[in-house]
Amino acid sequence: MNLNTIQFDATDIALLFKSSLVEINTEMPVLPQTDISSDPIAIGWKYLGENKKKSLIVVRYPGEVHLPDKQLSFLTKLLAACNLTIADVAIVNFQRYKSSDFDRILDHFKPKAVLLFDITPGEFGMPMIFPQFQVQRYKDALFVSSPSLEVIEPDKALKSNLWVCLKRIFNL
Repeated sequence: MNLNTIQFDATDIALLFKSSLVEINTEMPVLPQTDISSDPIAIGWKYLGENKKKSLIVVRYPGEVHLPDKQLSFLTKLLAACNLTIADVAIVNFQRYKSSDFDRILDHFKPKAVLLFDITPGEFGMPMIFPQFQVQRYKDALFVSSPSLEVIEPDKALKSNLWVCLKRIFNL
């Protein structure tokens, strides 16, 4: 039996290729490609900063383009303590993306450091889980996960834990 001569019904083929095969009826006009401009990946990355020092900060704030002013002020102070500015980092609101964008995010930003605020490594799409405030190396970058900025700001113990990680990541 030659594999090149096997015949399948259209129903069998449709069952085998549920989401990746399309049958086009040549008698019907082909519809134009749909507008994908609502897809954040298609329209470009939405982030704050210039990513000059390849440090990615990932936050989650529904209803915000990036993050609220109060949290941005606190984050700016944290960055200043690390001898960084907003221009040195890229701040991405992960609410606009999904975990399947993990590799695309890393490919685009090429970070050396990734700070996850209120996002677990699993939610971010990483194939591993590690506790908060543990510096983890993965794909040529150092990652750290922590609670949200509004939770950290009033809590001295959490700020101290974060500071230990930041010192290690940024060689302070």
